[in-house]
Amino acid sequence: MSEKSQKLESYVWEGKDRKGAKSKGEIAGSSLALVKAQLRKQGIIPDKVKKKPKPLFGGSKKITPFDIAMLTRQLATMMKAGVPLVQSFDIVADGLENKGLQELVMSIRNDISSGTSFAASLRRHPKHFDNLYCNLVDSGEKAGALEAMLDRIALYLEKTELLKKKVKKAMTYPIAVVTVAIIVTAILLVKVVPQFESLFQGFGAELPVFTQMVVRLSEWMQSWWFVVLLGIAGTIFLFKEAKTRSQKFSDIVDKYVLKLPVIGEILDKSAVAKFGRVLSTTFAAGVPLVDALDSVAGATGNAIYRDAIQRIKADVSSGTQLQASMRQQDVFPVMAVQLTAIGEESGNLDEMLEKVAVHYEAVVDDMVDNLTALMEPMIMAVLGVLVGGLIIAMYLPIFQMGQVVG
Repeated sequence: MSEKSQKLESYVWEGKDRKGAKSKGEIAGSSLALVKAQLRKQGIIPDKVKKKPKPLFGGSKKITPFDIAMLTRQLATMMKAGVPLVQSFDIVADGLENKGLQELVMSIRNDISSGTSFAASLRRHPKHFDNLYCNLVDSGEKAGALEAMLDRIALYLEKTELLKKKVKKAMTYPIAVVTVAIIVTAILLVKVVPQFESLFQGFGAELPVFTQMVVRLSEWMQSWWFVVLLGIAGTIFLFKEAKTRSQKFSDIVDKYVLKLPVIGEILDKSAVAKFGRVLSTTFAAGVPLVDALDSVAGATGNAIYRDAIQRIKADVSSGTQLQASMRQQDVFPVMAVQLTAIGEESGNLDEMLEKVAVHYEAVVDDMVDNLTALMEPMIMAVLGVLVGGLIIAMYLPIFQMGQVVG
């Protein structure tokens, strides 16, 4: 098994440096022998090296894309201030509370200090650094402008994560409305309606049709609530599994989700924003347009745009202008196509694509704010209809009995 494929673990060591002074610390590595070799390369003669004991409770937090964005921003800031790359990693690692992220940073730092290029050391951690990230760092290293490239990557990651957060917020609200409505209705049917049902049995008169329907539904829920719960959980699980395992099913979902009211438009505009952001970042980094389109295809987050960008790539490879091919796909907004056309004609394609990204990120932001404002009264309306409907169903027999007595 190669070092790349082995799992990295933390080791604690004690030894002497080149001057003979005693020192100790932590280092990440895939085996004891490789850790000792890394220490020797750093001029340390190790006396004791052992695996760091894991805590009984808890452990390393998960490393999120937001963590990677913050790490990139910190490295860019350090390098712009003139701090060498290896020293930048040391400074950043000292300020990290997430042990998992700290181990990742020290692992990359040790690779670089032993002679590996920055891009090559990042490629050893594909879970956290995708091909786009590694390719951009590689371009920055080769061009001798790593600090500027890290700044550009940090901006790209920050904007992308912010956009994801907004889209997630837009998706969460409708789900929250449905979930709250289902829970409130279930509680009323299982706990409240049976209390009225026992009261109705003493009436000796036929109940209104609406009340009978609610009572039957309540009886069914009391008997089969666990089946309903398992059914909902099973449906969610199967949907996620099918979307993960079946590319065809995932593509169908992507196609129809864009047709949803409001949500579909938000996802559509966010895909255009990602297209502009990724393509402007890669093209400005000196990546050829055809290769840049490869990176963009997988970054939009939707199969419709992925397929359209693959067709654009084929057109551009055969000599077609980017804006002309975008126009033919019939998925990009007119404004995005026009800005791209201006960029191609003026020779400022990366700047114009960034304007596309900025504009549609702002559009998504406004749409999410509007949806949030709309959803708050909608939640109240949905709950009002459900709760009010059940209350009316329960009090109808009492009103009818009052009229008879009157």
